[in-house]
Amino acid sequence: MRGTPATSEHIALKPSEELAPSDKAPSIEVEQQYAKNSLQWRTMQRAFAILPPLILGMILLLAWYASAVYGHVSSVILPAPADVFSSLVDGIQSGLYWNNTLITIQESLLGFLLALAIALPIGYGIAKSRFLANLLQPYLAAGQAVPAIVVSRFLFIWLGSGVLPVIVICMLVVIFPLIVNTLFGVQSIDHELLDAARLEGATGLSLLFYIEFPLALPAILAAVRSGLTLSITGAIVGEFFCNPDKGLGALVQIASSQYNMPFLFATILILALLAAIYYSATRLLVKVAKAIY
Repeated sequence: MRGTPATSEHIALKPSEELAPSDKAPSIEVEQQYAKNSLQWRTMQRAFAILPPLILGMILLLAWYASAVYGHVSSVILPAPADVFSSLVDGIQSGLYWNNTLITIQESLLGFLLALAIALPIGYGIAKSRFLANLLQPYLAAGQAVPAIVVSRFLFIWLGSGVLPVIVICMLVVIFPLIVNTLFGVQSIDHELLDAARLEGATGLSLLFYIEFPLALPAILAAVRSGLTLSITGAIVGEFFCNPDKGLGALVQIASSQYNMPFLFATILILALLAAIYYSATRLLVKVAKAIY
């Protein structure tokens, strides 16, 4: 005997047969497990980002300690880590490093901001105007070829000693990569996208601030990350010749003239720490810019 054909009435679930809340619980558990796994994965990524440099630093520190203590290397060439740490603590407690670090920070940041204020309009102008490109690019290339040490000699004669010539040297060291990256960022914008924005009514400043600047921002931020760290180099070079009594550059010269290697190494550690802080600040700036744009 053949079975009765199944109809929609037979297939449909009765109200009492609908999924109970307990039947939906596995999906919630899956979502919770997925979130837990995602958190664990992010934690592992952070650990993998932090552990390699820490391990490398420990290896270098152990190699340094072994070379200085057991390698029979003269302390005039390579001081022991304990001596460097003692000199570092003494400099921090006396306020020597704090006062001179603030001076170097002031010079480097002002020089960087001055370079940024000049480089952005110049880079944009060169990208938009063939006349400006032909006019300025040869001089920019020639200026980049002249070492900052040579320029610092002229600035010392023209501006004397003090903070001002150091700021100018920082600006000159940083400005070229900022101009080049701004130029690259603006030139890499898709022209069809710009034409579509113009058809929508974007012109002048609205086109610049809402279309061109956000699209060129990744290239500009790349230059900011390298330029801000490079400004420390400009400050140190400037302090060598134009401000020999203040700043971390002055401490480097004092330590070198006295052959005080623990003091010199401790000052270099301060410079390295300052560069790391600058680089971390630029990473935060990149995240903020991505969140805004």
